[in-house]
Order: sequence, then C-alpha cells, then structure tokens
Amino acid sequence: MANSGQPALIGLDWGTSSLRGYLVAADGSVIETIRQPWGIQHLPSGGYAEAYRGVTGAWLSSRPDLPVLASGMVGSRQGWREAAYVDCPADAASFAAGLLRFDTGTGPLAIVPGLMQRGRLPEVMRGEETQIIGALAADPTLAARSLFILPGTHSKWAVVRAGRIERLQTFMTGELFALLRDHSLLGRPAREADPTGTSAAPHTIDAAAFRQGVTVAQESGPSGIAGRLFTTRSLWLAGDLPAAASLDYLSGLLVGEEIRSGLAARGGEPLPPLVLSGEAALCDRYREALGIFGVTDVRVLGDTAAAGLWTIAAAAGLVSAAATSPGSFADA
Repeated sequence: MANSGQPALIGLDWGTSSLRGYLVAADGSVIETIRQPWGIQHLPSGGYAEAYRGVTGAWLSSRPDLPVLASGMVGSRQGWREAAYVDCPADAASFAAGLLRFDTGTGPLAIVPGLMQRGRLPEVMRGEETQIIGALAADPTLAARSLFILPGTHSKWAVVRAGRIERLQTFMTGELFALLRDHSLLGRPAREADPTGTSAAPHTIDAAAFRQGVTVAQESGPSGIAGRLFTTRSLWLAGDLPAAASLDYLSGLLVGEEIRSGLAARGGEPLPPLVLSGEAALCDRYREALGIFGVTDVRVLGDTAAAGLWTIAAAAGLVSAAATSPGSFADA
C-alpha cells in the first residue's frame, strides 16, 4: 500500500525463497514495498550483504538513521546470523527482548528471534511469529483466544491466548507435496504429461480433484492417509483420475490430512476464532478444505508481516509507538 507519511522503519521479511522489504511510516502504514527472489537459499553473488544493500540501499541513502528490523530464516542457523529462540508462550515484548543486533557493514540490523516450544518433541517457527504479532495488532479481538493456520512449505498451527502465542504444531505439507511430485511414482503421470515442466499454459487447478483428495483424507479417520496415498496412482491407472488432475488430488490428500490431524489434536475442544494467514491462493485452498470438514467460520488475512515488524520494533524501542493504534495496521 502506498503512503506519503515520513519513514520511520525498514522492515525485512527474509525467508527461504524470497526477501521483502517494507518502508514503514511513523503511523505504522507501509509507504513502499520491494520484493526480490533473494531468500537464504537463493542469494545473489555477493551473499547476504549484497541482498541487504540491494533492498535497503535507496531508503538508507536518504535516511541513514532509519532502524532496520528483519524476521524469518535470515535469523536461522543457516542464515546471516543465528538469533536464539525465545520460549513459548511469547508475545511482542518477548520477541523485542530477544532481538539479535549486529553491524552489517552498512549500518546496524536487528533480527527477530524465532519461537521454540520445548518438551519431549520440540516445535519451532521463524517468521510466522511476526505475521501472528502483526495480525494481533491489526485486530486486537484475536488476542483473547484464536487459532492461526499459516499454510506453506512447513504449515504452522498456532494457538493464541491472552495476546501470547501459547502453543504450535508444524505440518510439512508443502515440502511433502514437492517431494512426492518431483521424486516419487505418484508424481510420474503429471511429469510424463509435461516432461519438460515448461508448459506455456498456466496450471488450472482441478477443484473437483482437490476436493476428492480432501474428502478421502477426511474419511481416513484416525489411521490417516498412509494407506491411501497410493490411490493417487491407482485412480489414474483405473482411468478415474486424469494425469493432469493427479497432483491436485495429491494436494487435497495432504492438505486434508493436515486438517484432519490438526483438528483431531484438539481432542474435541471447541474451535476458537480461526484465522488463515499467508499467500492468498493457498489460503483459499485451505478455506475450501476446512469447509469440507465443516469448519466454515474462517477469517483470511493478507500480508501482516510489516505490521508485525512494526509492533516488535515499537516494543523494542526502535521506533516510537506514540502515534500507533490498531487501526493503523488495517491495510498492512
């Protein structure tokens, strides 16, 4: 969103595959956004420093005093610097207290720590915590009690209570789909239908095949989809599933299994307000899948990373929160 306010913060949402920079005004609204494919696995030849300068350079040249705050995999063990996890439960103040600060060579940078849920089977997140904090700033009514689903390579389910991220669970739905699509027998029919993977025509989602996969996962019950994954191939062999639709069926199976398992883990506990946050098309798929499971009261939020970065920066004293109100983040 464009804004004519005075810049007060540069926020970086720096993940595995992409880097987004936000120039944020003193009221928390976004003045300008820059997107580059410079995630931590796809850096330019000059590495982190070149990517950092490429996104922040023009902004810092005119305002070298601007604080810069980053979140995401840039703070992971494989990132630029490792920002130690804070323990769950946590809120904006917890993340602000755990900021990692260092000199990039072209000015100071602070990195938001990730979140760790300790125990016999630990859980972690990096980047999603900032999106959740941003969502809570945009709609404070979610702070009392809510359930966030953040679809992606590693989907996260996070319970928020009293303004704190209380517990979380990870589902490797996106990564499993990519592995099965590219390196298994299940993806072969679609690969053979387009062996170069360079079809000029954009993929049109087969909604019926996706819904069929979700339904099969729903019907699998407590046993899950382990014994039903192969139906992606057997339905094709039987002539009941076109090769071009097989990946949408597989996607439905995996998304449906995530939802089945996530809901089952609640042990019948009533659902709090449910929020989907992430890429719009992916959230739409999850909303459709949730509907098949009878969950229809779902709110879909857009990009809340900038609002989260601003909120954490304000809690850390990097920016003044005096002019900030929840309504400032409505369009972030």
